[in-house]
Amino acid sequence: MRLRRVSDLRGPPTEGLVMSVQNVQVLAELHESIRSCVQCPLYQSRTHAVPGEGDPRAAMMLVGEAPGEVEDRQGRPFVGPSGRFLNSLLEQNGVNREEVFITNSVKCRPPNNRFPHAKELEVCKQHWLLRQIELVDPKLIVLLGRAPLRQLLGEEGTITRLHGQFLRKDGRLYLIQYHPAAGLRSPEVRATMQQDFQKIKEADKQ
Repeated sequence: MRLRRVSDLRGPPTEGLVMSVQNVQVLAELHESIRSCVQCPLYQSRTHAVPGEGDPRAAMMLVGEAPGEVEDRQGRPFVGPSGRFLNSLLEQNGVNREEVFITNSVKCRPPNNRFPHAKELEVCKQHWLLRQIELVDPKLIVLLGRAPLRQLLGEEGTITRLHGQFLRKDGRLYLIQYHPAAGLRSPEVRATMQQDFQKIKEADKQ
């Protein structure tokens, strides 16, 4: 899979380039709105909201669950131990972090790193995540953990049963993965993730 998409022109070249530049600008404005979001109670305990980062025209988007302590402090996604593991998974498959777009199901850290509540997932989805997906328009969305699986696909199944599978919904292709934190806790899951991440190369065949 060609992960860096220099352009995705849907009409004459000039028109496509203008659309792409406009989307980048709109995405930047969206992220500024996320940083000041008060749409759910999670804003009350955050240090920083974490909109996401990466190539705004990436062919691959990764969606985790929620910012952790380090992410909350820095305002960036996946910059703690889980992020370092995620970076290594990408690099093992010939992908630089700068070539993809990384975000989370919810943009603010839940207290004590608890799992996001259903209402929090829905608020972030409707206000922010769906719009990010629309603007970046990735060819592949990698779901890292149960939260984005439930939020975007409405799937209540376990990652143990679904990991490594491609699913398609509303014209978009999704690849289901464990959250990198699970790989840090379990050598068995870590090995499974290393195998599963190789499947990103098969996305063009789906």
